[in-house]
Amino acid sequence: MSAVQGTPGRQVVLGTVLDALTMRDVVARCVDAIDDGRRISIGVVNAAKIVNMRGDAMLRESVLDCDLVLADGQAVVWASRVLGHPLPERVAGIDLFLELLAEGARRGHRVYFLGARPEVLSRVLDEVRRRFPGLVVAGARDGYFTDDEAGQVAREIAATRADMLFLGITSPKKEIFVGEWGETTGAKIIHGVGGSFDILAGETRRAPRAWQRLGLEWLYRLLQEPMRLGPRYLKTNAAFLLMLARERLRRRR
Repeated sequence: MSAVQGTPGRQVVLGTVLDALTMRDVVARCVDAIDDGRRISIGVVNAAKIVNMRGDAMLRESVLDCDLVLADGQAVVWASRVLGHPLPERVAGIDLFLELLAEGARRGHRVYFLGARPEVLSRVLDEVRRRFPGLVVAGARDGYFTDDEAGQVAREIAATRADMLFLGITSPKKEIFVGEWGETTGAKIIHGVGGSFDILAGETRRAPRAWQRLGLEWLYRLLQEPMRLGPRYLKTNAAFLLMLARERLRRRR
């Protein structure tokens, strides 16, 4: 940990190595990668994922194998500051998704969308074409495929010559797909965007900016789906706070 902690542009937060980059930094790196023909896989973590990575070795390995690992949750940014290794800002997965779509539209990049139910994906594509008319939609596929089909899905993506691949698939399936098949897809930028497809399709609402700034997006989602998300958030939020408290106490000793 100590060797990484001193590395420019990287910080360790509760055992997770994170890239200390701003949104502008990340977008610039992605544009350069496409121009240079290099591949960048992007992983994002929030409090719940940091907790789950402790008990899921495959998820942890898949996330930390990404070329960039970013703080998707405001709680992670706050934890970095409490522990004395501050990250510059939150780089939310959905915000990066939209920034890359806008940049891709300006530059005529080819984009592939993988994930969600067919009807949700259809609405995502309609919204993308409305918002970003200069973007080239290279292809799309819903997220309902088996592990045995993953290789064929990756080869189908490669055939489209997509510059950027966005995965609207839940964890840990998306991280595992990227880890095992990301290179096969041929995409230069691979970004797992989780529930962003649902937001873009109008299936769910994103928290207002004020809630985002206060780090309360999780509460906004909880109010929309209390029965499904309540037990999960209670467990992971409490575990994250306990991890932070233990690490803070350990450092004081």
